[in-house]
Amino acid sequence: MRNTLMGVAALAIASGSMAASAADQGHGDYASVNGLRMYYETYGPERGIPLVLLHGGGSTLDSTFGRIIPFLARERRVIAVEEQAHGRTSDRDAPVRFETSADDVATLLDQLHVAQADVFGFSNGASIALQVALRHPQAVRKLVFASSFTNKAGAQPQLWEMLRGADFASMPQGLKDAFLEVNPDPAKLRVMHDKDLERMRHFQDVPDAELRAMRVPTLILIGDRDVTRPEHAVELTHLIPGARLIVLAGGHGEYMGEATLPQRARAPELTAGLVEEFLDGA
Repeated sequence: MRNTLMGVAALAIASGSMAASAADQGHGDYASVNGLRMYYETYGPERGIPLVLLHGGGSTLDSTFGRIIPFLARERRVIAVEEQAHGRTSDRDAPVRFETSADDVATLLDQLHVAQADVFGFSNGASIALQVALRHPQAVRKLVFASSFTNKAGAQPQLWEMLRGADFASMPQGLKDAFLEVNPDPAKLRVMHDKDLERMRHFQDVPDAELRAMRVPTLILIGDRDVTRPEHAVELTHLIPGARLIVLAGGHGEYMGEATLPQRARAPELTAGLVEEFLDGA
């Protein structure tokens, strides 16, 4: 691990221009997916197994992954997706659910002629990524399950206390600003917030038996001051066959530069290097 961190850090200066170049190559587009006009962006070279990025709840792909995409896209194709009602993706007359969003991702990959991908989900996006692996296992080569949990006991108790009293006024201003920057419609922002809140208030545990049956190589990734309880992250390594665990310093997404948290200049590149090592490993 020490050699890996030193190696990634040694690239910090040289890779700055490469990261900027990768970001400049991003391309946004829309696809008709299960009644949605789904927005996605692609980065990096057209070779190898693509990496799909699934953002957190209440977020956009920019606010979750904007600072880490340039490093992830240096040597691989990256497909960053916005889910139902989030950012530039339209809504439909149905609640937001992890399972339906997972089906949307699988449909998008099919439309893009991607037979198999690596999937990196953060927070609610990790819950979606897990459902992609469970519902469409043939479409997922490797899974990065970042800062999420598979049962209510896996989260810090404060999360559920906060959700019980949450309303639109308590939504972080940074997330509101990020949404309105790409979709300047306050009514749609409110719909997205309300649907996300409803989804989390009705969070359903994933049965342990389903996790034990998984055959997708999985990396569990959390911060040491995350919403996910460290004990739960360790438990997942025993439930999911062969799963690995990395605990990094920081809060919920701080290790990869999530836009609403304090920024640490080298954290996104260090995290990207560790994720790449997992994706490229045997």
